[in-house]
Amino acid sequence: MPTAWPPQFLFAVCQRGAEQALKHELAAGPINVRPAFSRPGFVTFKLDAPCTDPAQFQLPATFARALGFSLGKVRGELTVDLVEETWNSPALQELLATQEIADLHVWQRDSAVPGVRGFEPGPSELALAIEKSLRKQSPIEPLQAMPESPRPPSRRNRWVLDLVIVEPGEWWIGCHRTTRRTDCWPGGVVPIKLPEHAVSRAYLKMQEALHWSALPTARGDLCVEIGCAPGGASQALLEYGLNVLGVDPAEMAEEVLAHPHFTHVRRRSLDVPHKMLRGAQWLATDINATPTYTLDAVEQVVTNDLTNIRGLILTLKLTDLKLAEELPQFVNRVRSWGYRDVRTRQLAFNRQEICLVGLRSRGQRRVLRSSRHKVRYDGAHASGPAGPHLPVN
Repeated sequence: MPTAWPPQFLFAVCQRGAEQALKHELAAGPINVRPAFSRPGFVTFKLDAPCTDPAQFQLPATFARALGFSLGKVRGELTVDLVEETWNSPALQELLATQEIADLHVWQRDSAVPGVRGFEPGPSELALAIEKSLRKQSPIEPLQAMPESPRPPSRRNRWVLDLVIVEPGEWWIGCHRTTRRTDCWPGGVVPIKLPEHAVSRAYLKMQEALHWSALPTARGDLCVEIGCAPGGASQALLEYGLNVLGVDPAEMAEEVLAHPHFTHVRRRSLDVPHKMLRGAQWLATDINATPTYTLDAVEQVVTNDLTNIRGLILTLKLTDLKLAEELPQFVNRVRSWGYRDVRTRQLAFNRQEICLVGLRSRGQRRVLRSSRHKVRYDGAHASGPAGPHLPVN
């Protein structure tokens, strides 16, 4: 069992199948780490030296859905025994003696790739049952009560105790600091469900992208979405309060066309006159093509004189996971267009793809804090007469 403080071991949760991409990414990063224990969707690492300032430790990783300090594991057959062993863990006892713990996150590593056979990331019944048992026996009074439903996010800039169910009888203990928005949810999974009115899983991906990116959008802003059919991502953008100009030669779902703030341009992105995109502040795309093709399509929009796109939400398909090694080149290409604040993440609801978000400057994010009240969250709209629709000429 490793010592808790100063910590020398890390844990990382990723999508099943992305373990090698994660290992390669961290090996090429600024901090020397060596892979240790590994299971599909869960990897631990050892630092070359103990971390002397854990509260300030940051290790950006596109493929790490959640990352923290590892305190070792407990194994057994009965939940009651595992709960007792967890709270009696020497490493955990050391942590509790040195740090104030504000919350408890319990989750199970993914059993499948998102979207396969109906699986979606999020709290499992097993994780909720184990969390209830852990909280009941917790020596920390604030942790004893189960969170209300729906679960609120943990508070920012606090220490959280983690318990990852790698197997039903094998739990890994850890902790992390809630420095980022996604750190505030167990396993880094924003609690999103696919509503009945959603026309595709793209709804989930866009909802998560909007939450993670925290783009400083305002009510009525215009977003161009390239590759919008059948309209799941457009629905999420519309509910977020944006007007959407969808570009795709394929047909859209009728309920999306009926939305009063959606306009469909039935053309390929390369065939859309730039003057039609005047006034757009945001651009989103989810094209079933290689990252290079997607970036080519975006570049011809954002680099012309008739558009002024403030921010980007791009889905880059990793048709081969080896393309993950080219991620720095993709980021540098977007920066060359004038987007200085570029972030990447394999979202919980992504499949073999990543989300890239770009802003002209990091200072733009401060706008969000002073104008949150301007954001419009719209619900689903009933079907009606078709909305604006621009056919191919």
